[in-house]
Amino acid sequence: MAKLAFLGLGVMGAPMAGHLGRAGHEVCVYNRTISKAEAWVKGHGGSLGKTPREAAQGADVVLACVGNDEDLRSVCLGDEGAFAAMAAGTVFVDHTTVSAQVTRELHKVAADQGTGFVDAPVSGGQAGAEGGVLSIMCGGSEADFARVAPIIDAYARIAKLMGASGAGQITKMMNQICIAGLVQGLAEALHFGEKAGMDGRAVIEVISQGAAGSWQMVNRHETMLDGHFEHGFAVDWMRKDLGICLDAADEFGAALPVTALVDQFYKEVQSMGGGRWDTSALIARLRKLGAA
Repeated sequence: MAKLAFLGLGVMGAPMAGHLGRAGHEVCVYNRTISKAEAWVKGHGGSLGKTPREAAQGADVVLACVGNDEDLRSVCLGDEGAFAAMAAGTVFVDHTTVSAQVTRELHKVAADQGTGFVDAPVSGGQAGAEGGVLSIMCGGSEADFARVAPIIDAYARIAKLMGASGAGQITKMMNQICIAGLVQGLAEALHFGEKAGMDGRAVIEVISQGAAGSWQMVNRHETMLDGHFEHGFAVDWMRKDLGICLDAADEFGAALPVTALVDQFYKEVQSMGGGRWDTSALIARLRKLGAA
């Protein structure tokens, strides 16, 4: 069992840290809103640090799941950042979906001070975090991955090293590109069926068993048909992720025409007040257009 720090106790981080505690690890948590850390400790045991540095003091592995590039920098760098407390030979695991740029930046800082850094974004959403069945795509050295793999296994269905530093984030970008197109296609199909007078649930029962089937279809069609979006992965976060994809595409010289279009559709959902709606709210945009 390891001594761990976990930084960030949002809808993903809190259950992930909980799985680590239940697995028998000694977990010290940090959250920007300290009341969340206090509540986590009350419910799960362990301890809390008032700063990332305090939480990381003496830890073998430090894990983080925060919001964006700047959030990640803030918990890693500076006098009160986790890196200031990490001894040579320890490893930092970043579960945040961030840019390849900040991953490269922090990997270099970690390497210069003799600590490991594994970028390890996740897929599976809040339900996957709570169930301990996340898909985790990792970038870093084989040695660092081998050290942290038994730890992150506490909340993973699969965890795989995809390549050197940054490969995990690139894999997550590919994941989000796939999801954007899938959800738009599902939204269009359901909207089309509504206009044609079809029973959407009956249709999905049939086509989900064939080549059109997907996780999004199985897990989101009912709430889409019901117009219920107060759950799941928020549109605001999806736009953040797609922005990362589009920036990286410019860097690599890749063409992402559908991704760019769906990103603009999500912008329209935001303008409808749906920034915190689930990504499946793309159908709400189509219904609005259809009613115009």
